[in-house]
This record gives sequence, C-alpha cells and structure tokens, in this order.
Amino acid sequence: MPTPKKGPRLASSPAHERLMLANMATSLFQYGRITTTLQRAKRLRPLAERLITFAKRGDLHSRRRVMRVIRNKSVVHVLFTQIAEQMEQREGGYTRIIKIAPRKGDAAPAAIIELVTEPVSPKKAVVKEAEAAAKVAAEDETPAVVEETAAEAPAEQAVEAEAPAEETADEAEKAE
Repeated sequence: MPTPKKGPRLASSPAHERLMLANMATSLFQYGRITTTLQRAKRLRPLAERLITFAKRGDLHSRRRVMRVIRNKSVVHVLFTQIAEQMEQREGGYTRIIKIAPRKGDAAPAAIIELVTEPVSPKKAVVKEAEAAAKVAAEDETPAVVEETAAEAPAEQAVEAEAPAEETADEAEKAE
C-alpha cells in the first residue's frame, strides 16, 4: 500500500484513508468500474494496479498480500482468476480514469475509474519489434554499403572519364 503523502488526506486520518481505498479497490474489482471524485480515483489507481500485479503472479504469498487489503474472499477469487487472466498480456496500465461532469451537490470534479478490458493489440508490439530489427539491420548493412560504393566508385569514375572524352570528340566533329 502506498504511504500516504504529507498534507491533507482524502479522509480524516491515514488509517481511514487506507480503509477507504481498500473499499474502493474492492468495489472496482467487483463491478469493473466505479464513479468517484477525481482525487480519489488518482489515489486509487496505484493501489489497484499493484494488486493486479500481485494477482498476475498468482502464488500463495501474493494472494495473502492482496487479502491484507481486500477482505472479501470472493472478490479476491475473481481478481486472481478472471481479472489477472484478462491482464496477462498487458504490462501495466490496467486502469483508466475518465473525467466526467462535476458532481451535482458540491461541484466536486468527478471521474470514472475502470479496468481496461480490451486486449492488447499485437500490432503495436510487432511494429516495435520490426522497427528494432530494421534499425539493427540498417546498422549492419551500412558498412557493407559503404564498402560496395567505395569499390564501385573508381569504376564509375573511369566510365565517366571516358564518356566526356567521347563527347568532346563528337562536339569537335560537329563544330568543323
């Protein structure tokens, strides 16, 4: 659990803040999305992502560490079986915060925090790998290209040297 920062807290004390964040994390994993204030959503995100990372590990120690925060065993079971399976290919960024209109009663900035359930597009990963491979190949081919052009350059200069001589001879005949 992240250490509460200095200054004003979301609740009256650090203990109350921890309990409130634990309850919000439980609701997030149970329903998939919750509506809350923007500040609470921003404080909940690192906790929720850390818990999902523990769930992806899947061992007993990780389960016990998650049980310290989330007291509901059925939610922990859902987290370790369904949510961790959905997030298997994703490397971080398990939650999304969407700002919505201010809350009615006190005009507090509201937000929706939800789990990202879309699969990771393999296209981006393949594109990154292809770019990296192309870069490595370009670095390997660059010295070879330089050597080839160095070997071809004298031959081309010799051909170019002969061509102007012929052109000047032709021009001389035309001039006469």
